[in-house]
Amino acid sequence: MIWCILIVGILLPQSLAHPGFFTSIGQMTDLIHTEKDLVTSLKDYIKAEEDKLEQIKKWAEKLDRLTSTATKDPEGFVGHPVNAFKLMKRLNTEWSELENLVLKDMSDGFISNLTIQRQYFPNDEDQVGAAKALLRLQDTYNLDTDTISKGNLPGVKHKSFLTAEDCFELGKVAYTEADYYHTELWMEQALRQLDEGEVSTIDKVSVLDYLSYAVYQQGDLDKALLLTKKLLELDPEHQRANGNLKYFEYIMAKEKDVNKSASDDQSDQKTTPKKKGTAVDYLPERQKYEMLCRGEGIKMTPRRQKKLFCRYHDGNRNPKFILAPAKQEDEWDKPRIIRFHDIISDAEIEIVKDLAKPRLRRATISNPITGDLETVHYRISKSAWLSGYENPVVSRINMRIQDLTGLDVSTAEELQVANYGVGGQYEPHFDFARKDEPDAFKELGTGNRIATWLFYMSDVSAGGATVFPEVGASVWPKKGTAVFWYNLFASGEGDYSTRHAACPVLVGNKWVSNKWLHERGQEFRRPCTLSELE
Repeated sequence: MIWCILIVGILLPQSLAHPGFFTSIGQMTDLIHTEKDLVTSLKDYIKAEEDKLEQIKKWAEKLDRLTSTATKDPEGFVGHPVNAFKLMKRLNTEWSELENLVLKDMSDGFISNLTIQRQYFPNDEDQVGAAKALLRLQDTYNLDTDTISKGNLPGVKHKSFLTAEDCFELGKVAYTEADYYHTELWMEQALRQLDEGEVSTIDKVSVLDYLSYAVYQQGDLDKALLLTKKLLELDPEHQRANGNLKYFEYIMAKEKDVNKSASDDQSDQKTTPKKKGTAVDYLPERQKYEMLCRGEGIKMTPRRQKKLFCRYHDGNRNPKFILAPAKQEDEWDKPRIIRFHDIISDAEIEIVKDLAKPRLRRATISNPITGDLETVHYRISKSAWLSGYENPVVSRINMRIQDLTGLDVSTAEELQVANYGVGGQYEPHFDFARKDEPDAFKELGTGNRIATWLFYMSDVSAGGATVFPEVGASVWPKKGTAVFWYNLFASGEGDYSTRHAACPVLVGNKWVSNKWLHERGQEFRRPCTLSELE
């Protein structure tokens, strides 16, 4: 009914763009500086054009006065030999100079700068990715379109609004994905803002065109017919709407005939329309996951809560922590999740971020079937890997993890640093390899991932929790802290209660780094038990 239209932003290149900006807030900050540079260049261009027009204006005013005097007595004026000479000079030389000034292109500097910067612009993938992120945040945090449009989000420092055109573009992104639920929500928001008198480049006819079809696709024929009639009131000649009107009326008449011909015992049966809402989900624990992201559905009882403590931890009498023990807090009991407070300094965090920023690449997952690394829609972040030999700070952090956990880090993976993007997330997953993935870490030769250590390197204004849907646990980011848990029981069997997720970042910039510790080297540090689930 309606052709699919991909969003194409002004000046977004196809060949030189660097996709994936939307997956890292840290890298998106570079775009702010790029845009600021372009604005400065644009203002220089405007100033040059204003100077040019000022010169032309002065010339016109001077000639206006001169010609006004000359036309009163042309013979007497040119009878003066100086006037005669200057007239010849003006028409032969000076008017040519003025012509060159008028034709002079003052935009060269701006266009040149724009051309250079354009290769670093986001592309269509980034724009659509950022739009999908807003839809994801809307669902995860139960936000209505008006709240998002007015920028009324928790913890915001710089409030921003969506125009009717912005809402329309979000609706179109949903439409191209056949997501008619969100298409309806955002087209209705665009229509409301237009009805309130907002001046916009889009018109109600275009909005109603998408809206009526989205509503029809969700099975609400009555509303679709009503919206189509409203569209035709604004544009009676709209070809597609006229066709839709006839089709909708035909379907409704057909349904009435079916109801009339039905037998008495079936007369109360009606055609059940499609249920409105989000599409069928591939993620079975979606509802639990999103509730935990909102801080709802946490399953810690008061009785269990009493058994969680804070303590000072010296790493089993480790000399480095005897005089200055680490601050430890129990976040959860089963699985046991421990938070270490003030365990990484601000200075160390900045060094790690500076090392990681130039290497940030779109985060990948290992395909369980092929073993290949690939990007996926449910992991929106960029990551980089840091080795201990590169910098003494990284080496010191690695040893700190070893000292506090008692596990050997020589067989661990490198320190992974991650920065989340717009609505950045990592949906529920396991860190360890399951039995149906026997070759997941075969190339490393260090066994399965026995434990996870996760540093929080930034505070997050809203969202961004680490949640464990299987047990109903939520752990919130706090800069300078780290959380630790075992992925495997001492027997080597996987602990399926450690399935966890990084919730979408609603507002703010989330930086984390993690260390995955492996089985090899832990034989005497964490001996096996005879019980499978211990």
